[in-house]
Amino acid sequence: MELKKIEHKLTVCKLKSVADIDLTREFYFVGKTDEELSLVCKTEDTPADTLEREDGWRGFRIQGMLDFSLIGILSKLSAILADNRIGIFAVSTYNTDYILVKEENYERALTVLANTGYIVV
Repeated sequence: MELKKIEHKLTVCKLKSVADIDLTREFYFVGKTDEELSLVCKTEDTPADTLEREDGWRGFRIQGMLDFSLIGILSKLSAILADNRIGIFAVSTYNTDYILVKEENYERALTVLANTGYIVV
């Protein structure tokens, strides 16, 4: 299975309103529930007025479209990283999954996954 590196630095933050999000940007994830509004975006695209903010994330995605019948892909990746004491922040889209790790663990995470048979591109 191929994992594609995301080249830019990422920020995870909490916002007051969707009006704070620049929807013209090319890369972002929005999560809204009855309790919060979260945004993952390129660090340089982070809105100025955040309630909380955590910089220093890097990420990769599972290449290709994942069929909904596939089971355990994210679980296997997260278990390998957990076994190596690397925490994750996972985001899923219709097509695939994205895994974010803190910047200081990024290269080690990719090396660990490559050593267990994943192809990192």
